[in-house]
Amino acid sequence: MKAARLYQYDPHLNVQLQIEEVPEPKITAPDEVIVRIGAAGLCRTDLHIIEGVWRSILDPDGKLLPYIPGHENAGWVEEVGSAVTSVKPGDAVICHPLRTCGVCLACRQGEDMYCERGVFPGLNANGGFAEYLVTNERALVKLPDGVAPADVAPLADAGLTAYRAAKRAAKLLPPGTSCVIIGIGGLGHIALQALRALCSARIIAVDISEAARQLARELGADEVLPGGPDLVAEVRERTKGGAHVVLDFVGEAGVEQQGWQMLRRGGTHFIIGYGGKLEVPTVQMIFNEITIAGSLVGNYMELVELMDLNARGLVKVHSRQYRLDQINQAIDDFKNRRYIGRAVILP
Repeated sequence: MKAARLYQYDPHLNVQLQIEEVPEPKITAPDEVIVRIGAAGLCRTDLHIIEGVWRSILDPDGKLLPYIPGHENAGWVEEVGSAVTSVKPGDAVICHPLRTCGVCLACRQGEDMYCERGVFPGLNANGGFAEYLVTNERALVKLPDGVAPADVAPLADAGLTAYRAAKRAAKLLPPGTSCVIIGIGGLGHIALQALRALCSARIIAVDISEAARQLARELGADEVLPGGPDLVAEVRERTKGGAHVVLDFVGEAGVEQQGWQMLRRGGTHFIIGYGGKLEVPTVQMIFNEITIAGSLVGNYMELVELMDLNARGLVKVHSRQYRLDQINQAIDDFKNRRYIGRAVILP
């Protein structure tokens, strides 16, 4: 099969994925499923992987490369293992990003992301920038009739991550409260829609890109700001004391230091984007009783919930499509912000 493989890390992103013919994956366990890829999302995490940001965690022994990235996958069931009963060849599916064991305590609790024996195709195993992917039955969610894999593939991770953060935030946002979303890109534009569907809080969207700010307006943001050095003061003024919740989808370039400073007392700063370093005086956390929390991907049921919102037209992905042999162009366009939303790679 045709696949795009990474052969080396480069913090400057001056390497390209190699398009080549590789053996098709084989079923080696009764619960495994081979999915014919219909589409795979391109994520900032893919760029971080190329840069080597995840190397110490995912490839500490230096044995992973070469491998196939791509962790936002949707397509059609091609072949099933002998124990698989919930899907059959031809079914359209989206893949939860983790292959989980189902029997560890984390899985029993429903938090798939914490699985003690989890495998993450596209991060620490071959992923979906190819024609076929092997995963397991537990990872698959059937697509509703009429939903195409190319329309939803980025929801497998970007959408799921954004939805989990928005769902956690919505619990803290009764009517009359305010939420700031920093970064209306591949995740932020999905979080904005999810938050709009889940609660009635006032939403302030922040992005340095005018195109992203325009998208935020179209998606229902109550206010839109360009960011910059005066952002904290402007948010505190507009919210009359600070936001109740901040969702930070940037997490680097100094932006991570702004989020907690624009909270009112008792507020919560969710960090979803990453790459920077957070420094908060402990006296500020105590005196203002603020909470700073990370948010990681999402569990299986949250993907099911997100797909329901998508099927009802409440959450959609804004995307640009590329062929697999254009993947390096897609990466370059992403790096240079030539589009808003997500890139979707078609085999």
